[in-house]
Amino acid sequence: MKTREESGIHVGIIMDGNGRWATRQGLSRVAGHRAGVAAVRRTVESAPELGVRVLTIYAFSSDNWARPAQEVQSIFWIIRAFLRLECQRLRKNGVRLEVIGRRDRIPRALLREIEHAEMATAAERTLHLRIAIDYSARTSIAIAAVVGQGYAGELTAERLRSIITQRLTAECGEVDLLIRTGGEKRLSDYLLWESAYAELFFMDCMWPEFDGSDLAAVVNEFRRRERRFGAVPAAQTSSPLIAETA
Repeated sequence: MKTREESGIHVGIIMDGNGRWATRQGLSRVAGHRAGVAAVRRTVESAPELGVRVLTIYAFSSDNWARPAQEVQSIFWIIRAFLRLECQRLRKNGVRLEVIGRRDRIPRALLREIEHAEMATAAERTLHLRIAIDYSARTSIAIAAVVGQGYAGELTAERLRSIITQRLTAECGEVDLLIRTGGEKRLSDYLLWESAYAELFFMDCMWPEFDGSDLAAVVNEFRRRERRFGAVPAAQTSSPLIAETA
């Protein structure tokens, strides 16, 4: 059986800064979202060589509905175009695509494109690309908790935690590395449960500027970090007092 490290890492990305990048260039915010698609393509192509097995990217949060209707419609159109134009490339590169988040509010044309891309790439295994659309981590946790309420038996806090963890991480595991571009330092309701022990990287570059070399630099730094998951380093597990009296 492969260890988690041998099977690769799970990277989550908050793709922030499209609008601000476009404004600085004297372009429309929609142009910034289009430029962000190119950054997605670069990142997806670079990820497997860096040992990334799951890549979860934040395309549209449940809170983004508060944006101007025209911008929201443009974002959905861009996502739809990406899925339609990139589906063959994803299959060729062994990328399985999955969309997470609510689907009841997504336009039908986009939903059809999502379902087609998911079906067309279902057998691919090089990289699992998950796109979060109309996504809220708190909603996902709440749904998992409600599922737990239907558990037949004594529902202790530990059992509820196990149920939620199983529902949210069974297939893709917890997030190992979480990146946010755009200079902001917050999680914005993204993968909150799955990122409990993720290594966090906040970058000043705007998402359209992000490329494979940026991902490589972050992954290399991640691999240099010591992840203790609440424990202490192995070298410090023996108390000096115990050692002296042993």
